[in-house]
Formats: sequence, C-alpha cells, structure tokens
Amino acid sequence: MAACRMEDSFHQHIPVLLNEAVESLVISPDGIYIDATFGRGSHAEAILNKLSNKGRLIAFDKDQAAIDYARQHIHDERFTIFHRSFSHLKKSLNEKHISDNIHGILFDLGVSSPQLDCPERGFSFTRSGILDMRMDTSCGLTARQWLADIEEEELATILWQYGEERFSRRIARAIVCARKQSPIQTTSELADIIKRAIPLSRQSRDKHPATRSFQAIRIFINQELIELQDALHQALAVLKIGGRLSVISFHSLEDRMVKQFIRQHEKNQDLPRGLPIKQMAFHQRMKAIGKPIQPSLQEITTNPRARSAILRIAEKLS
Repeated sequence: MAACRMEDSFHQHIPVLLNEAVESLVISPDGIYIDATFGRGSHAEAILNKLSNKGRLIAFDKDQAAIDYARQHIHDERFTIFHRSFSHLKKSLNEKHISDNIHGILFDLGVSSPQLDCPERGFSFTRSGILDMRMDTSCGLTARQWLADIEEEELATILWQYGEERFSRRIARAIVCARKQSPIQTTSELADIIKRAIPLSRQSRDKHPATRSFQAIRIFINQELIELQDALHQALAVLKIGGRLSVISFHSLEDRMVKQFIRQHEKNQDLPRGLPIKQMAFHQRMKAIGKPIQPSLQEITTNPRARSAILRIAEKLS
C-alpha cells in the first residue's frame, strides 16, 4: 500500500474556524503564542502573519508527519516546534526559559484531515488500512495490538465512556468473538464487525455505525482526554494575566471538559453547594470571552468536517 504524501494531505486539509480563533487569540503582535496542535500549520501561519518581528510562536505536535511538514515549509526565526504532546507544554517552555509570559494558547483538538485521509494511519472507517490510530507512531500500542488482548468488559466500558456508544456491550462482544476466529487487522474489518453488531433499525442514515466506536478507541489509544485535562491546567499556569486561551473541540466529551474547566476558574463551580463561602472569597482566575462560536453554514458547506466544531475563548485574570 502506497504511503501518503504530506503535500497530498495538506491540499485536502481545510482549517476550521481559522479567522475566529486567530482574531480572538492574538491580542499583542509582540507577544509569545502557542499553537498546541500544529497539524499542517494553517493556524500557525495565520498567527505568524499577525505577529511583529518581536513576536514568537511555539508549536507542538505528536505526529512526525506534522513535524516534517513544519520543518520543510516554515522557515521563520520567530517559530519553534516540539515533537511532543501538548501535555509537555510547561516542561518545554521551561527548557526555553519561558515560564509564565505566554500571551495566547490555541488548541485545535481531535484528529486532523491529513490523518483521516491517510489509510495507513488507521483512523478512518471509510478507507481500509492497518489498524494503527496512534498520533505518535514512534511509541505505544497500535489499535490492532490493543484490540487483540483487551477484556470484553473493559472494552465495553471504554466504548461507552469515550464514544458514548449505546451498543457498547454488543460491539465489545462481537469484537471478542471475531478475534477468536482471526486477528482483526484492518479498519474495514473492524468497521464491518461494528456495523453487524448494531441492529439495522437503530443505525443512523447520517452517521456511519462505527463512528462512535472508532472515536472511543482513538481517544483511549492516544490518551486524548487525560492529556487535554493536564494541558489545560498547564496552559492556565503559563499564561500571563490578560492572556487568551482558545480551544476548538469536535465532540461533546472534549467540549464538556473545556467548558467545565473555564467555569471552574470563572465561577468556582467545583465547590460543593451549601458551603458557607461567600462569592467574594473566591479568587476568580479566568473569564469566558463571548459565547461559544460555531462554524457558519457557509463553512460547513465548504468543509462538512466542521459541522461539530465549537470554539471557546477565555482570558486569564490573575
């Protein structure tokens, strides 16, 4: 099977909420900014275009293909990129002797179009390829290896928790039964098993039956929610007062986590009700900027993958 070329994937990649995210993020052209998910650099290039000669942009990505693309296409002294998860954000900034002076941080979460469009990466149920699903292919178990040994009950729990899949138990049972016959090697094999496990009468016309299960497996394999929770706390720590946090999420689990994080530091919603603590005693650390932003109908028409995107923006207060 031929390998995907970065250029082919890049031309198919359309950034979501590009102008909205960058306009709200870059409040000082001389500032230091972070693109926590470089992808193919659309947001990074837009940020660089708004910076002065004194400004700086630091990017992160777990995907070696994204790192290769950045090094081949962005030749700018103001730009630095780390081949690391954004969960190493604070450690990486300490290496650069930058601790708490960041003007803005952008997270564009989820899987990118180039990853989805490359069958060899194993993210897509519509393109047959080896079951991999790792964003960083240099480490960790592939989805194929993980599915070969995972217990049925644990698999069902993961499909439910990370995919909100109502037929999680039926799908887990079907996967375990199928692997006893022969190893599950490809995305198309897995997608077929999942499709057969869901009653035809309960399958959506608008969504592939494997959508939620593939999402759950991908999130677990890459520890996406755990890393996001860790990175959000690090982001708040390194932002300067008045600095902006912009997060684009693509499914409810991510968005819920971001929403709760902002509210926790804006309205103290993590405290149990009934405690004798006055609101004035709460040290507010963030405030939401405007309402959540969703793509326009025109953007969704141009890029159907944008339909579930939500952009939340917050500012650090103290």
